[in-house]
Amino acid sequence: MVETEAELRDLIGGGPSALVAGKVADRLNDIFRRYIEESPFVCVATASSGGGLDLSPRGDPAGFVRILDEKTLLIPERPGNKIADTLTNVLDTGRIALLFLVPGVGETFRVNGSAVLVDDAALLAGSEVEGKTPKLGILVTVEEAYTQCSKALIRSDLWNDEKHVDPKTMPTTGEMLKAVSDPTLDVEEYERARLERYRRREGLY
Repeated sequence: MVETEAELRDLIGGGPSALVAGKVADRLNDIFRRYIEESPFVCVATASSGGGLDLSPRGDPAGFVRILDEKTLLIPERPGNKIADTLTNVLDTGRIALLFLVPGVGETFRVNGSAVLVDDAALLAGSEVEGKTPKLGILVTVEEAYTQCSKALIRSDLWNDEKHVDPKTMPTTGEMLKAVSDPTLDVEEYERARLERYRRREGLY
């Protein structure tokens, strides 16, 4: 077991180079903006004061995370399962971390900072999709912004179509809910109804 930073540094071969250590900025620049503007998918990490953790995906048409200025982002909150771990964590601690992915691109982009929830209709109007304006948004103040190298995506071969898994071979949401939540759940009916809702775009926006 590794218990100290000294042991860790010995195992990984010391600290970062000066070039890498200096890559973290405290605001967005024109280069950083491109990653946010081209990203249709971001992972949102939050924590509660009690130590609870949450990592949730957010996705929409590319550029859905709006850049309000060099220090401020707005993430629209779309309808979800109402567990609301991300939102309650933001209310609790106001801490947030983001990881932006751009399809086909190896580098990712990271933002760490603080966050508040907003319900300003005028502010959220710019996040309308399919005629629906979100009721809530997460307003993020950028404290750290930096790119992440492409090693993870190279190793995972994430964007390689030939490595994609056939969804039919994976457990469905209904099967997982039956296993852990309701053993009487009719999986086929649940999946049929869910897919029909998605087909009608019901609940997406």
